[in-house]
Amino acid sequence: MAAILAIDADALPVDPLWLVERLRDGHRRGIGEVERLLLEEPGTANGLLTWTAWQPGKALGAKLAAVFPGNEARGAGPTVRSVVVLFDGQDGRPLAVITGESFTRAKTAADSALGADLLARPDAATLAVLGAGAQAETQIRYLLAVRSSIRRVAIWNRTAEKARALAAALALPGIEIAAVAEAEAAVRAADIVSCVTASRDPVLRGAWLKPGAHVDLVGSFTPEMREADGEAMRRARLFVDTRRFAVGHCGEFTQAIAAGAIAAQDVVAELAELCTGTPGRRSAGEITLFKNAGGGHLDLMVARAVYDLAAGQA
Repeated sequence: MAAILAIDADALPVDPLWLVERLRDGHRRGIGEVERLLLEEPGTANGLLTWTAWQPGKALGAKLAAVFPGNEARGAGPTVRSVVVLFDGQDGRPLAVITGESFTRAKTAADSALGADLLARPDAATLAVLGAGAQAETQIRYLLAVRSSIRRVAIWNRTAEKARALAAALALPGIEIAAVAEAEAAVRAADIVSCVTASRDPVLRGAWLKPGAHVDLVGSFTPEMREADGEAMRRARLFVDTRRFAVGHCGEFTQAIAAGAIAAQDVVAELAELCTGTPGRRSAGEITLFKNAGGGHLDLMVARAVYDLAAGQA
């Protein structure tokens, strides 16, 4: 049996546009079978997510992700730590074990970037990012990759020092990057708003969104977590990476549906449908909202891309 590759994703340089295109191609080829299991530690926000996916005849795999939202505040390391196992789809051979925090960060950012590429205005010039945790830097880099028109990035975080540190670390030629004190002001000026928090209370208010804005919601993955209020959901045309996980498991949808602000049927399309021809944005003034809920199919697509890169097959 061929050796199983041990891949450290943190040591493997990945071009954002290349990975976004791998995701786009993966959605066009078909998702296959996907399952999700969440175990939660009672009395805490800690969880263990298990994502599994199978693209028949191509590949199958599983990702286990330990999510500890309090880690960064305690100086205990990143919020998410994961390991991915990739198997061959023809004979079930284990091909690779993939570790490294950058795997999930890149997968998450590429998912959002593909959504933004399909939905955000092509002339988007200003990006507002709410949240300055471990995911934020990768999120910014991937969104900038698909919208080279962006010239200003405003970063807000409940802990202002973290926003300032992130802004200082992101020195990008031709782009103004600044920490801001008020989320509202940043959102009101933004063409794209990306929320990357672990919040249980909305950090984004729909009343702040300007016509033509695109909203990227990343942080929530349980019914109790929520980054956007019901007004944001009501005002926007709604899109998701997968209906099953976004509508059924993420608080923006579960809570807004329970309150009568939206209905499950208001979701226009999921990412695979957008990638295969379903129209997205209809006008320059329309507000679009994309919920990045994740899914094992995304991890499988990225695992296959990372394996190909590490094996010299990309």
